[in-house]
Amino acid sequence: MKRFTMRDEEFICENCEKEVGRLNYTARDHCPYCLYSKHVDILPGDRQNSCHGLLKPIGIEKWKDTYKILYQCEKCGEKHKNIMAKDDDMNLIIQLSQNAN
Repeated sequence: MKRFTMRDEEFICENCEKEVGRLNYTARDHCPYCLYSKHVDILPGDRQNSCHGLLKPIGIEKWKDTYKILYQCEKCGEKHKNIMAKDDDMNLIIQLSQNAN
């Protein structure tokens, strides 16, 4: 099981430049407006990855009673998954769900 470091931080999205507030129920790990994330972690919340590329949302997969957003780093090409947040743009989630995984 992956070690998880709780980091629910505010940030300015480097993709859409919107201000993103804390999630207040778990760690905020992506922008709810454009769904982009940043490649900063090796283990969730550790901020130890030196890549710092943008993680582009490329798809969705069902996980338990919710969904995970599938990402690919635009800098190094690695793929990652993050759990969807309650305030994510549902129109974008629907668009991603139509992508072939």
